[in-house]
Amino acid sequence: MEEMAVAGTVPSTDSNRTGMKSLAVQILTGRWLMVFAAILVMFAAASATSMFGLYSNALKSSLGYDQTTLNLLGFFKDLGANVGVISGLINEVTPPWVVLSMGAAMNLFGYLMIWLAVSGKIAKPHVWQMCLYICIGSNSQAFATTGALVTCVKNFPENRGAVLGILKGYQGALTGAIITQMYHAFYGDDAVALILFVAWLPAAISLGFLPAIRIMKVGQRRNELKVFYNFLYISLGLAGFLMIIIIVQKKFGFTQSQYGGSLAGVLFLLFLPLALVVKEEFELWKMNKQECLNGHSQLNIITEKLNTENTDEIDASSPPPSPPPISAPATNSRNQKGNSWLSNIFRPPNRGEDYTILQALFSIDMFLLFLATICGVGGTLTAIDNLGQIGTSLGYPTDSLSTFISLMSIWNYLGRVVAGFASEIFLTKYKFPRPLMLALIQLLACAGHLLMAFNVHNALYLAWMIIGFCFGAQWPLLFAIISEIFGLKYYSTLYNFGSVASPIGSYLLNVRVAGYLYDKEAERQMAAAGSHRKHGEELTCIGPECFKLAFLIIAGVTFFGTITTFILVLRTRKFYRTDIYKKFRE
Repeated sequence: MEEMAVAGTVPSTDSNRTGMKSLAVQILTGRWLMVFAAILVMFAAASATSMFGLYSNALKSSLGYDQTTLNLLGFFKDLGANVGVISGLINEVTPPWVVLSMGAAMNLFGYLMIWLAVSGKIAKPHVWQMCLYICIGSNSQAFATTGALVTCVKNFPENRGAVLGILKGYQGALTGAIITQMYHAFYGDDAVALILFVAWLPAAISLGFLPAIRIMKVGQRRNELKVFYNFLYISLGLAGFLMIIIIVQKKFGFTQSQYGGSLAGVLFLLFLPLALVVKEEFELWKMNKQECLNGHSQLNIITEKLNTENTDEIDASSPPPSPPPISAPATNSRNQKGNSWLSNIFRPPNRGEDYTILQALFSIDMFLLFLATICGVGGTLTAIDNLGQIGTSLGYPTDSLSTFISLMSIWNYLGRVVAGFASEIFLTKYKFPRPLMLALIQLLACAGHLLMAFNVHNALYLAWMIIGFCFGAQWPLLFAIISEIFGLKYYSTLYNFGSVASPIGSYLLNVRVAGYLYDKEAERQMAAAGSHRKHGEELTCIGPECFKLAFLIIAGVTFFGTITTFILVLRTRKFYRTDIYKKFRE
């Protein structure tokens, strides 16, 4: 009897081991782990660019730069982060792990060279070399985003608004607040060490999740949007916790060990979506296992056999097939070749169909969207890149700059998730066009720029909230509009082309306007004090006049972008009244 009992437990044990193994495979190869991996990859990829305002003063002081030179570095940072056309083209013909690996290597090289220069471990590089290093390092963000975000959008085409809102919410938005906590917990106030931290962290995370991020041909499941809402609730909890932490830190001041305690709570909430991944994949595994037990596969075999027999009977009684159609004359083929591919560029398909890359780039809709992004994103990005100098010029202490960055990051996150989810709800329920929401966001940004320009008493915190929210909200709307109007076939490239507008706006408004006017005012203050700037000396401006005229100009440019977006709204209003997701359900 004992031998029989022992023998009976062996199949049960083997069955349990097999079940656990299949569950582990289900979790590791499922779509929801891919979403979690994409969240972490995009979160880490934006760490260096989002923290530029915190380590820019270290660059300025250690290398002896003026504001124009620092803003030039900021421009090349934005150029690298947003010009991802090369990564898009590579991703069109290779699996996602290729661009993710390339991005990891670029990030490590670029920011490691910057750290070596700032820490004095190598000779002071020329300005063009620093611009090259920061451009290569920040361009890794475009590679990581292309590999992660584009893959998720293609795997969840009917929930692209939610996907974009979640992923862009973590990237750059919550990144700034989370990395600030890590920075103070690990390094105190050592901004040079922060540069080294953002050099190795994104590379390590991208390489760690290479197998998880890939294109999957899986049909839609009914609870997909519900799962994305659960991701949203967790991220809202993380944002709320960060907001409370920031307020407490601002009021009482934290030691490095206290920052470590708050960081533990942040990391718990950051990795909490992993529990959601396990739960969803477990339910899917249980459902698949139940289907196998019910013998669906055997029923399908019997049904297919019966269908085959019926088909044979029908074929026996049906007339012979008609002969194939006569091929068209060779002249038709020559006529088709005579229609140059160049002429097709200006004959695009209907909105919502798959445009070719050139058809999209030469379309009026893309021109309007590109111009509006230059004005809208360029203005808010200029404010963010000059955050440290704005706070210093207005007399705010160093700890307030960290508060500004964290506050702006959280509202940046809220803008991204609100724009992503709200636009999806309004679009599906009320046919509210996404371009109209983009126009309203840009109009709100004008108010934030005016608050910055006039330095309204105690309104700088409100201004950073508005600018952070508007900067974040424009990104998921931009990328969703591109995917809806021009299709998903060449989305990797078109998505990255839309991002190119950001560094163009940054160069025009940040380098040529804000940086130039700041240095001009600083030189005027030095001349009034009877001093002259020495070669390699830092150029500092104090007072509200440093950025006043710049933000008045930026507010006007942003308003012009709003008008451009309203023109796009009028052009696409009929398209957004239709069911734009119908083809994905057929």
